[in-house]
Amino acid sequence: MAEEAIAPQPVVEPELLNIQSRISEMMSFADGNSWLQAGIVAVVTIIVAYFLTLFLSRILKNIANRTSVDFDDELVRILRPPIFYTLLMFGLMIALGFLPISDEANVRSIAILKSINIMVLMVFFIRFAKLFIRSASKMENKFNFFKIETLPLFENLATVIIIALAIYMIFNTWGIDMTAWLASAGVAGIAIGFAAKDTLANLISGVFILTDTPYKIGDYVILKSGERGEVTDIGIRSTRLLTRDDVELTIPNNVMGNSQVVNESGGPHEKFRFRVNITVRYGSDLDQVRKVLVEEAKANPNISENPEPRVRFRAFEENGMRCQLMAWVDQPVIRGRTVDALIVQVYKRCAEEGIEFAYRQHDVHIKEMPESA
Repeated sequence: MAEEAIAPQPVVEPELLNIQSRISEMMSFADGNSWLQAGIVAVVTIIVAYFLTLFLSRILKNIANRTSVDFDDELVRILRPPIFYTLLMFGLMIALGFLPISDEANVRSIAILKSINIMVLMVFFIRFAKLFIRSASKMENKFNFFKIETLPLFENLATVIIIALAIYMIFNTWGIDMTAWLASAGVAGIAIGFAAKDTLANLISGVFILTDTPYKIGDYVILKSGERGEVTDIGIRSTRLLTRDDVELTIPNNVMGNSQVVNESGGPHEKFRFRVNITVRYGSDLDQVRKVLVEEAKANPNISENPEPRVRFRAFEENGMRCQLMAWVDQPVIRGRTVDALIVQVYKRCAEEGIEFAYRQHDVHIKEMPESA
């Protein structure tokens, strides 16, 4: 099968023929000994490739040392192998022209050398892509879509694309027609898409979540269904939350991407504001109420000093004046215990200050006593 797939190719490419003819003229002393000529070309190729690679590397390294970034230094380091092996494979292809082998063997040998060179270049471009993505992630002001959370996604995507291109070039080198393979892959892709549409929906949503980053690992979020917890993992298929009851929830990314998610840790900072509603009886000294509530809020060590706690009177209720104490905590996770401690503090302080809380009560007026009474 592989025999029929290889298309007929010329024995040696025109450029190689010209170089081989010139080398043959220079090596007249080894005329008639093709193996000696091929060996000389191979040895010279290795020497030239080594010193030329060393020379180019030093020039590029000197240029890279003049810059303040590390990207070009790493690029010079990974450039040495592809330069050396490309020069080496080119020289070995020239040496093959001196060997007394058949045309078919020559074609196959050149195809093998080209395939090796393609794989070497494939490894280089994979390293280059990862180096570029990691360097770009550190420059968020220029490349805001490359972030630390999305590095594995873009690195894997770049690796798959480069490997696919390398395979295509290797098949093309051997003369294998890729039309049938691509058609089969297209049909298989459609079938897989219909069979796994939910999984693909989760995968696509995961890509958008990792790229858009509406939340990140460590954030406290509230789902539309009411669940609240810390984001512990963002995968390609699902997102995991750890609730305050230490129960782990696994939510498909398709659900996370298509529903409302409140990120309590989002915004310009991680601070979170909470509110405590209090209703005091009519006739209370409102200035005293405001002073007591603010002092107790400032006395709590978990409450932030900036912004400062504040009190707002909101409405006239049926049985008293409703006010609201608003304060900030540094992290959403400590909201619950802070509210608990603050309510206890306010209750005790109001009892000491003689401030009465309003509660529901009904006055019953008897219009007329019955005669039996």
